[in-house]
Amino acid sequence: MTNASALSAAPENKWPSLVRWPRLSLAQKFIVMCAVVVTIGMLTIGAWVARQIESGVTQNAATTTALYVDGIISPLTQDLRDSDQLSLRSVFALDKAIAEGPISKRLLTVKIWNADGTIAYSTDHALIGNRFDVTEELERAANGEVVAGFDDLGDEEDAEERKSGLPLLEIYSPIREPVSGNVIAIAEFYENGMALQNTLATARQQSWLIVAAVMSAIAGLLMTIVYSGSKTIERQGVALEARLGEVTEASEQNQRLRSRVQRASEKVTELNERYLRNVSSELHDGPAQLLGLASLRLGGIVRIESIDQRKEEVGFIKKVLDDAMEEIRNLCRGLTLPEVVDLTIQDVIERVANIHMERTGTAVETEVTQELLPASHSIKICTYRFVQEALNNSWQHASGIGQSVSCEYDNDSHMLEISVSDEGTGISDNAFEDDKRGLGLGGLRERINSIGGHLSIASHADRGTKLTMTVRLGEI
Repeated sequence: MTNASALSAAPENKWPSLVRWPRLSLAQKFIVMCAVVVTIGMLTIGAWVARQIESGVTQNAATTTALYVDGIISPLTQDLRDSDQLSLRSVFALDKAIAEGPISKRLLTVKIWNADGTIAYSTDHALIGNRFDVTEELERAANGEVVAGFDDLGDEEDAEERKSGLPLLEIYSPIREPVSGNVIAIAEFYENGMALQNTLATARQQSWLIVAAVMSAIAGLLMTIVYSGSKTIERQGVALEARLGEVTEASEQNQRLRSRVQRASEKVTELNERYLRNVSSELHDGPAQLLGLASLRLGGIVRIESIDQRKEEVGFIKKVLDDAMEEIRNLCRGLTLPEVVDLTIQDVIERVANIHMERTGTAVETEVTQELLPASHSIKICTYRFVQEALNNSWQHASGIGQSVSCEYDNDSHMLEISVSDEGTGISDNAFEDDKRGLGLGGLRERINSIGGHLSIASHADRGTKLTMTVRLGEI
């Protein structure tokens, strides 16, 4: 039961790390991957460098020893040029050289091999004449190489060497004939490898430390760079998210404004149609009726015999025609808009105020900025109609008491604010709903909305009414 629980719990400990991996930052992912790569690289490079150092140092030491030993042994083994065995004299000389000569302190045992695996000489005389399998090292030495390495002493002929209990460097060195240079035998000797092994251990340790230090420095520098870059990316990501939020909000606001402008344009079109129907109704109910009456009375003149009655009828018809013309002039006066292309916003306001004072005989106080304000033709027309309609409402509902027009402009926001106020009794909250034909305040609001502006109304029973039009200049 315990084993089953352990097996079932083991995968659960691994999965969280895999689940958390996508949530790690770029720097954290790089640190993890860099640690893995650097560790693998350090182990690979360190092992290769250590192996190369060990191979190089061992080979150099073996070559040096082989040259030294060859100078002593080679002259004593030249019998093997013509025979597979050494003479007793040569064996005796080798025993003496190995036991008492300068190499006695360096070498533990020596064997002289023929190429076929027969031992021609050994410090252990019991091995002389024995034949063993040809090893790879013996074959390479027979081909002229100096082969060296720390031997595990597992071969049958290594019984004597195993008794020493020391780390032994096994060296195979070719013995050559001086004149031809041909390999006539192979010398195998064992050197005490304690000092060499200590040297290799020190070199191996130093190489590992150097590799670890270099790889750690490289990893540290890379991690620092990536960490800095990751932080920069995170900051930019936060900034981009904030910017995206602003763009999204601006896009939604623009969409609302487009919808608002579209609705206003539709309303303006509808109002124009209503206005045309209203003009048609005014023409039909007023001048058309009078002209019809005049036409009927003209048809009866021919049947009137009395000159006085004719004069009276003609006078009546003339009066009807004059009334019709007066109504047409009044209607045209309301439809005709003065030329405003070459006027500034200030000039438009002053002109509307002057016309209103002439028509109504009331006073209008104007407070207009002296700065020349750039405005499109549509804004000028809207300004004209706004001031005209607001002053007409003030005259009709407040008897023109305390009429004033003000104009303010904000250079920072480019917002133009035009206000028309009076000191009357105010208007009802249902002013827009009461405007059935949509040609008063309702039409005025839609006209202002169509150019991206805003109309606000503030009305108080004791302070009068104030209509304010706000619109941005230079961006319509």
